Amino acid sequence: MAGTVVHLRGHEPVPAELRGGVVAIGNFDGIHRGHQSVLEKAIEEAGRLDVPALVLTFEPHPRKVFRPEVPLFILTPPPMKSRLLSKLGFAGLVEQPFTRDFAARTAEDFISGVLIDRLGIRHVVTGFDFHFGKDRQGGPAFLMQSGERHGFGVTLVDAFRDEGTEIVSSSRIRGLLAEGDVSQAAGLLGYRYTVEAEVIGGKRLGRTLGYPTANMKLSAENGLREGIYAVRFRRPDGSLHDGVASFGRRPTVTEDGAPLLETFLFDFSGDLYGEIAAVSFFGWIRGEEKFDGLGPLVARMKQDEAEARALLAGVRPISGLDSTICF
Repeated sequence: MAGTVVHLRGHEPVPAELRGGVVAIGNFDGIHRGHQSVLEKAIEEAGRLDVPALVLTFEPHPRKVFRPEVPLFILTPPPMKSRLLSKLGFAGLVEQPFTRDFAARTAEDFISGVLIDRLGIRHVVTGFDFHFGKDRQGGPAFLMQSGERHGFGVTLVDAFRDEGTEIVSSSRIRGLLAEGDVSQAAGLLGYRYTVEAEVIGGKRLGRTLGYPTANMKLSAENGLREGIYAVRFRRPDGSLHDGVASFGRRPTVTEDGAPLLETFLFDFSGDLYGEIAAVSFFGWIRGEEKFDGLGPLVARMKQDEAEARALLAGVRPISGLDSTICF
């Protein structure tokens, strides 16, 4: 049953009630359908053994440690990852700090120091190609042998492929979002792509145009294509509001502005400033344009609203996870 996941950061001690569980290991950025095949197997095994189910992940993403000069579009930052895992039924999320020193530890040290001493694992579930330890010396065979030596079970899960027989991966989803194809990305994620951020103040120009917006600043590394989207907005109290959102630099009214997510909520009035809200993307409408004045801009915004309302009318959740996020 889904509940509140215990989110352990850094080197926080693992509570006694979470030790001795089934641990799914991976970075799990995106919690996409491929990840879900691993995670669901961990939940299933934990139920069979009647022990807690945990996720062991790594923060920051290893690519940020080894290639810090290359921006990395993170699909599910830790707070979002924690919420998604709680919906899937996990009792705990353990964030292992990932540093060059940690990466230099031997595979045996990872097994004994992290899995056995810290977590006291009963069973491990991970992808078929999981490697760990210095120079990636630990692989599936080593993990299986370690389980036999130390007395824990191991389940390796094959790559998950979609109907087109392509492997579902975070990089593939990032590519779709970079094209603005949030619909196809949702098919691979198993839920609509969603961002969370604080609603901040703006120049209030939208209010004067009849389109007041909730403004949110996303990570500078967010790789979503700039443009106009049909969205659903979730407030902290769980209330949902359909809307149309612009993600971009507002070329008609701003010169060289920083990217901003501006959401116009249909049939809503109220103060949202300071709320940590979520925006789920349901469909692409158009790219950003620079209009010849505010009149043409407002006319196009009315058309965008109509298209977003039509797109959102009658939408249905694509999975149980999707239904908990934006339905």
